[in-house]
Amino acid sequence: QVQLVESGGGLVQAGGSLRLSCAASRSIFSNDVMGWYRQAPGKQREKVADITSGGSANYADSVKGRLTISRDNAKNTVYLQMNSLEPGGAAVYYCDLDGVDYSGKCYVYWGEGGQETVSS
Repeated sequence: QVQLVESGGGLVQAGGSLRLSCAASRSIFSNDVMGWYRQAPGKQREKVADITSGGSANYADSVKGRLTISRDNAKNTVYLQMNSLEPGGAAVYYCDLDGVDYSGKCYVYWGEGGQETVSS
């Protein structure tokens, strides 16, 4: 079992920035992919970005240019830098870690989520 602990969310003014962190309770394996998801009230959870252990990042089209995902494998941590935040309510950001174990079985672990609110 892997625990993912998120931090860095909160209230920010429109146009401001937030940096979310997600620390894993074990070392990052070479085939682990870590990502960030966002869920607004009444909407489905959607992926905004993910990153491989080698640092290859992918972004949802809706966030390209405004969000940057990065990771520090030595700290078992993935980050999400959010700039130029737009007003419009709140969302919960979740991080996840997924990969394949030695037997070929896929695994997915989720953080508990952190609230982010952008005020106008």
